[in-house]
Parts: sequence; structure tokens; C-alpha cells
Amino acid sequence: MRDRLLRALRGEPVDTTPIWLMRQAGRHLPGYRALRQQHGILEMARTPELAAEVTLEPMRTYDLDAGVVFADITLPFAGLGIDFRIDAGTGPVIQSPVRNAADIDRFHSFDADRDVGFVGEAIRRFREACPDRPILGFAGAPFTLAAYLLEGAPSKEFLATRTMLHRDPTTFDRLLGVLGEMTVAYLRMQVRAGAHALQLFDSWAGALSYRQFERHVAPVVRRVFEGVGDLGVPTIYFSTGSAHLLPLMDSLGSTALGVDHRVPLGTVRRAVGDRVALQGNLDPATLLADRDAVARGAHEVLAEVPAHRSHVFNLGHGVLPETDPARVTELVEIVHRDGVARR
Repeated sequence: MRDRLLRALRGEPVDTTPIWLMRQAGRHLPGYRALRQQHGILEMARTPELAAEVTLEPMRTYDLDAGVVFADITLPFAGLGIDFRIDAGTGPVIQSPVRNAADIDRFHSFDADRDVGFVGEAIRRFREACPDRPILGFAGAPFTLAAYLLEGAPSKEFLATRTMLHRDPTTFDRLLGVLGEMTVAYLRMQVRAGAHALQLFDSWAGALSYRQFERHVAPVVRRVFEGVGDLGVPTIYFSTGSAHLLPLMDSLGSTALGVDHRVPLGTVRRAVGDRVALQGNLDPATLLADRDAVARGAHEVLAEVPAHRSHVFNLGHGVLPETDPARVTELVEIVHRDGVARR
């Protein structure tokens, strides 16, 4: 198996910079679009043969260094007895948002094999079909999951979340704790199924102040990484809009940090030191431009970490639906070719 991604995440020598892309399995590829005309997102994610096919499509299309299982961070909610749907153009919608401690009391007991075992089966199918590449499993981080449950849908201001944090921090922390335990179980199941590395998505962490993150979120994130630490797989913590939290990031316990495109990787490295690998962080909109722009952007990212083996190339967020696959092909070629020259 080509393991340069796993080696880079562990800080070991690699022959060139590895690359995978968030949302590489999905919206910009023709096979995925064809399936979406026949199936809903949740149906695809809950059907192992469909999820595995979507996971495999980018591996057939590009010379990527890893697959990432096709899933959604909200999938475990069903195991808690939470009714939700995913609306096109909106995202996850929670039918009855969490409002108080009584709502948490009504959560069901979560069992990863029973409630989200289809994700594990998709991972197994990928490994059988693509044994020469590692596959990443992932989950939503407790705070980001809590924000969905409290807001009821994606939000810009997160007023319900921030209000509970101030008005009833005990219930807020309890919610994070329940979601943290669920997330550990979910991630461990994915590793049992064959995932070689894990990423924790904290997409909304940037909505919090430094003190809020430090007091309420960082402890439960640490418990999640401690909860999978004995499995021996590399772990990645990814957040967006969170540059103000960088001084805390290297204390969370992950092997690597994924960062969005707003902060240069050199700045991140100076803020967090050398303990963790870095992942990122090309602006996804670069892939909507021409080949020259893609090359220029890729070289700028690579130049931020010269001669540093602990770097996995990625975007600052997911591949945009409008992306031409030809640009992705060019990006992968540039990173593999010029990652060698910059070491």
C-alpha cells in the first residue's frame, strides 16, 4: 500500500507531499451526480455499495494518496433517536432542536455497530476494491454536532448555541459530553472496519471565543482523541475560521491539524510548533480558475512548509461543485511533482 500520507501525518520521511481533498467524493464528479439523480444523500450514505462507489470514484479519476469514506457528520444522530433530514442547498435540518436538559434525557443509547454500521461496511468495501491506498474515516466534533442540534440547521450567528452556553453552561457541557462519547464509539467502529486514519471536523469552532473554546470545547476534544489513542492510527483535527484558537490547537491531542485557507501554513507552524503535522490549505476557489492559477496557488502552499515532511496537501475546505475535474488532476500532478523539489 502507498502509505506516504500516513507517514507524513506521523512526521516520518516521505518521497513527496501526499494529497487528498475534502469532499473529493462527491459533488463535482459525474458519477456522483448521476447517483444523486436517483438517490438522496442519506440513502446513499446508508447504502454501503453506493457509499463505497462514491468513495472509489475519485480514486479512479485522480492519483490521490487516500480515499475518504462517503458519509455525513450527522449520520450518528439517528442512533440517538434524533429525527433529521438533509436538504439540498441547506444542509442538515433537525426536526426538534435541543432546547434543554429534558431533550438530552430523551436521547437513545448509541451503539455504533447497530446505528452506523453501514459506514464501516463502506470502508470494508473500499479496502477490498482499493487495497493500495489508505482510507480516512471521520466524524463531526462534539461542538459542531451540538451546534446543529441546538440551531436546528446551519447558522451564521449560532445564537441558540451561544445563548445556551451563557444561560445554562451545565447543560451545554453535558450535551458536549454525550456527543463526545458517541463520537469516540463511532470513530473506533470505523477503525475496526479498516480506516487507516481519522479526521474530526469542527466546522463551526470559529464561532466561539478563545475562552469559550478553552473552557468548554477543548476538554471534550481531548477526550475524543484520548478515546481513540490506543488504536495507533493518525488523527487530524480540522476547523475553520479559528485562527484565534491556534495557541490551543497543539494541545488537543491530534496527530495533525487541518486548517482553512485564511491563514498561511507558515503562520500556523509558528503558532503551534513542530509537534503536529499540518494539513491544507489551498483556497477551494483556486480550482475554479485556470491551470496557471492552480499552479501558483499550489506552489504558494508548498513554499510555506519547505523541507518539512509533516505536511499533507489539501484544500482549505471541500471541493466546490463547480470544479472542473481537469483542475483537480493538474493540482495532484503539481503537488506530487513539486513536493519533491521543495524538500
